[in-house]
Amino acid sequence: MRIVSLLPAATDIVAELGLSAQLVGRTHECDWPPQEVASVPVVTGADLDQDALTSREISDAVGGSAHSGSSLYSLDTEALAALRPDVVLTQDLCDVCAVSYEKVSSAVRLLDADTRVLSLEPRTLDDVLDCLVTVGELLGVRERAEQRRATLRARLTQVRASAADRARPRVVAIEWLDPLWPAGHWVPEQITAAGGEPLLAAPGEHTKPMVWDAVRAARPDVVLVLPCGFPPERTLREAHLLTRLPGWSDLPAVRAGRVWVLDGPSHFNRPGPRVVRGAEVLAHVLHGVRTGAAVTAAEARPFPGVPSR
Repeated sequence: MRIVSLLPAATDIVAELGLSAQLVGRTHECDWPPQEVASVPVVTGADLDQDALTSREISDAVGGSAHSGSSLYSLDTEALAALRPDVVLTQDLCDVCAVSYEKVSSAVRLLDADTRVLSLEPRTLDDVLDCLVTVGELLGVRERAEQRRATLRARLTQVRASAADRARPRVVAIEWLDPLWPAGHWVPEQITAAGGEPLLAAPGEHTKPMVWDAVRAARPDVVLVLPCGFPPERTLREAHLLTRLPGWSDLPAVRAGRVWVLDGPSHFNRPGPRVVRGAEVLAHVLHGVRTGAAVTAAEARPFPGVPSR
């Protein structure tokens, strides 16, 4: 089967199912597993140079917020047609997070082929894991997908057990720096699984921008900084957007040295199987416990000027 993935999380799912060899096309942001996707042709591009823009400039360019407005990405329809895909995996959850479903649907209608389009729209942890089975069934490996889902659920159960008897710190997760945006959808559930109490966003919620005073009033014990689409190095370039805010140093999380920069794209922003690893990372961040592989500095590091304790 010839698969084109127009969503990094979908590429992660294909890899989880052991079908990377059937990928014939991907987005420019599909980067996992690196050794398996590096040679797969790219059929998308970025309409904005995000590395050259600030968070505020990116937000303004896509309509004044980080989750509305027009898509940041272009689709090479000629390249897509040349790949003759049997299946195109896409999404209709956020026009800023990947190529829009409307663009994909329009492009596929022009193909002279019987191409199937599957749109993934998970909002919760269960939804994310169920996508494995949805994709697996379409690709003819449902049993394998159910086995992988069971394994991931077992890892989440282990995370919950590791923190079950511990005090639950109050946690704010920040998904965008300017404007400030709380992390919703599956992230509150990741926090809960790891033994924390998520603030300012509910499970499954498609959030909106928040004012800084809401964070100050919440008085979080822990702050997680995981901007959507930004690896930690990119996040660190804009650390000042938080440290210059009035009352930053008075937050309980800052005073306690419990502010963390996390790898958002790998473990929190994308609704793929690696969200389970995100919960394991949080168990380490919140409680110092280990489930799964040891947490690396690439996955979680102290926020600049706020040494962990």
